[in-house]
Amino acid sequence: MARELHRIYCTLNNAEAMKLRFTTALILIAAFALPTASHAATFTLNNALQRVRENSPRLRQARENLNAAEARTEGSRSGWYPHLSAIADYSYRDPISEYQGMKFMPANSYNARVGAEMTLLDFGRTAKGVSIARSSEKAAGLSLSLTERDLAYTTIQVFHTMLFLREAVLVQEKEIAALEKNLEYTRTRYREGVATRFDLLSTEVRLASALTKKTDLESELANQSIALSRLCGLPEDEPVGVEGSFASVEQGEEESSFVVSALEKRLELRLAGEHERTAIRKTELAERACLPVITGNLSWGTANGFLPDLEEMRPNTAAGVRMELPLFTGFAIRSEKRAALAMQRAAGAERLDTDQQIRQEVRQSLNSLRASRQNIATTTLQVKQAELAAEHARTRYRNGLATALDLLDTEASLAEAELSNLQARYTLVMNTYALKRAAGEPLEPIQQPDQKTP
Repeated sequence: MARELHRIYCTLNNAEAMKLRFTTALILIAAFALPTASHAATFTLNNALQRVRENSPRLRQARENLNAAEARTEGSRSGWYPHLSAIADYSYRDPISEYQGMKFMPANSYNARVGAEMTLLDFGRTAKGVSIARSSEKAAGLSLSLTERDLAYTTIQVFHTMLFLREAVLVQEKEIAALEKNLEYTRTRYREGVATRFDLLSTEVRLASALTKKTDLESELANQSIALSRLCGLPEDEPVGVEGSFASVEQGEEESSFVVSALEKRLELRLAGEHERTAIRKTELAERACLPVITGNLSWGTANGFLPDLEEMRPNTAAGVRMELPLFTGFAIRSEKRAALAMQRAAGAERLDTDQQIRQEVRQSLNSLRASRQNIATTTLQVKQAELAAEHARTRYRNGLATALDLLDTEASLAEAELSNLQARYTLVMNTYALKRAAGEPLEPIQQPDQKTP
């Protein structure tokens, strides 16, 4: 009996120990898991742009396109060097040349040799091909820079949209807090018989509408976070936060200076110029297609078929010069000329259109920037007026001099004015970047990295 009681006691002790260990393990797992789950990568604009440059698949694609263009340029120079090759062949002939039983060639022929062939004169075809390849390489480099700039602009847009949405959520939370306070006060007045059921229901509807708007803003903020995460090359399930503020700098408004800067620095115009130069060189190359090509060849090897012993393998050397002149190519040369001329005209039209588009973008960006500055002043004044109106409405409502609808209208007007001011600040920053982009300036962050959104 004592042994049985001891066994039961030990079993209970073991069970308690296992339970304690299991509970401790759960606590440790939760302790390590909670910080991981709540951790979010927070980026300044500088950090985000750097991550995009390091991890963007589009940039990697553009870099590989540049590498391919460099390889094609190197390959286009092959016409200036001799081409070496090794040849070995066997052939059987029947019948063979012979006279009165004397053979002049073997039935089984063996030949092994090393040869070199080189273009001696092609009237500038190889040089034009190298020029075309170099122009394509420059175009690939400009395309890489364009891709980097476009990704930077997209990142700036997403980053500042997240800043805007984050502040918009704070504005909504402020409105919701005011509406909740008003709802509690209205319920008290309703219980006292001072407010009507309509006043109470109106406040509840306004509060529900504000909560719905906050949910929409948070959903859009989450979507922008996903977009920034993809741009930065982060895992899909890793949350992303932003750190910064709406900051802008004064830009001069001399339209002519911005246009001159854009025409000098815009990558699109330089790329269109490269396309036009490439088309001109292709036209010149097509015009040389009807000229002859002179090549020389030299080979050394061993073969049979030499008298007096036709089967003996003997070393031999061969050298020659060949000229090839196309007489009729099925109208291929004429078609190439027509295509090259059409491409040249198209490239010229592309350059002209790019020039006009750049001028248009500069003028539009300047107009938008001027309007944004005016909107900042207007919305700031509206916020001050709405704050004063809301303060007066709250006082009048508490004293029974205003209805619940009057109070709700002023609270909604205040939230709308604050959102309008926030939208104007966001638009001013984005229009500032749009002007820098239109003028061909580097898209460097305007705000300081240590600035935070209030």
